[in-house]
Amino acid sequence: MKKKLLMKKLRLYVITDRTLKPEIESVKAALEGGATAIQLRIKNASTKEMFEIGKKIRELTEECNALYVVNDRLDVALATEADGVHLGSNDLPVSVAKRIAPDLIVGASTNNLEAALKAEADGADYLGVGSVFPTSTKRDAKVIGLENFKNIKRSVRIPVIAIGGIDHGNVLEVLKAGADGIAVISAVMAAEDVRDATAKFRKILDSFFGNNSY
Repeated sequence: MKKKLLMKKLRLYVITDRTLKPEIESVKAALEGGATAIQLRIKNASTKEMFEIGKKIRELTEECNALYVVNDRLDVALATEADGVHLGSNDLPVSVAKRIAPDLIVGASTNNLEAALKAEADGADYLGVGSVFPTSTKRDAKVIGLENFKNIKRSVRIPVIAIGGIDHGNVLEVLKAGADGIAVISAVMAAEDVRDATAKFRKILDSFFGNNSY
């Protein structure tokens, strides 16, 4: 996928969290609200369960022309015909994932410049950088702040999405810092109305980037 198109698809990146909402129901609502990418993120589930849920999310994202990415699990990403896989520092190395699945979009999580440059050199297609703000989703997450985020964004050539503590009140700060997109969990998944919470983000993003930029 070309960089410009990937940047557009990464604009509103919603991550599942079953401790807040069931996957299928919440993904459907997020897509209806305008999510451009969905990441299936399940901890401590069987491979079979992830596969079954992933197949359904694949169908939903295809209907809405949205990206479908699997967190951590390259095998599940391939088995469910995902667009991509997102890898953390303790997961399969980016270079190995690119070798095994060269056509798959590979994202990498990073919270410092050294790791960001390495991920880019290893072939990552985009970076998830944070935690930009304190977050309730990962209480032990390192908070890097906007200045460190800006430094990483300026130093790489691949798309950079911001993650960590982003809500409707601070999202413009992140966009003005140069983020190509935002990744959200609790701001959407903990909302009473997932569709409405997503739509509010989409409205802000459309206003910032332009309605015709998708």
